Amino acid sequence: MKNEAILNNDMSQTLVGEILLLRLLGKALYNEPDRKWLEELIAQQIFSEIPFGDEQPEIIRGFELLQGWSQVNANGLSEADFAELKMDFTRLFIGLDVHHTAPWDSVYFNRERLVFQEQTIQVREWYARFGLQSENFGKEPDDHIGLEMLFIAHLASLALQAIEQNDETKLNEILQAQQDFLSEHLLRWGPVWAKLVKQHAATDFYRGIAHLTHGALLAIAELLEIKMPKEVTL
Repeated sequence: MKNEAILNNDMSQTLVGEILLLRLLGKALYNEPDRKWLEELIAQQIFSEIPFGDEQPEIIRGFELLQGWSQVNANGLSEADFAELKMDFTRLFIGLDVHHTAPWDSVYFNRERLVFQEQTIQVREWYARFGLQSENFGKEPDDHIGLEMLFIAHLASLALQAIEQNDETKLNEILQAQQDFLSEHLLRWGPVWAKLVKQHAATDFYRGIAHLTHGALLAIAELLEIKMPKEVTL
């Protein structure tokens, strides 16, 4: 049986990988395409090694797509390729009239597919509980898929700090918070959203990001032994 130090080391490595993947996904989903950042991902071969969930089929598929995209653009993004990415992002995620692939939690829980609903307030309260506030507070919904992924990454960073401080009570509190937020929010609608983006994305980049998001949620659920909640039906 592994001793406590080895177990903590394994958990620390897992959390570091989780943080790296979720921060990448949060930025890719929340922010419009940034040419410099994208070319840095390509140059640094970010998609050549899986940091978290390397046995999860959705994550493996996402990295395959993104590796292929990186290889095609190894010499830099052309104007046409970058324009295509911007168009795909806009079509998938921008505007309150987005229908098929709306990136907001609350849209998936009301027949009219409206934003700024009960789920938005719940998510806002979760952020506040940990001293956070969305970047555009009051101007756009707090329950964007990218922000929710970044919030889980933040909780993972707090869990890592608790391990480093040998604070078992704090660690258990943070892991419980991850479990609760995922069960109440991301695991209920995130997989459905990811499946829709896989269907509607026009680029391998956003198709790959959707596979990674889906896989990351499944991998974290497995790690934390979360029983998958019933997904929303559209």
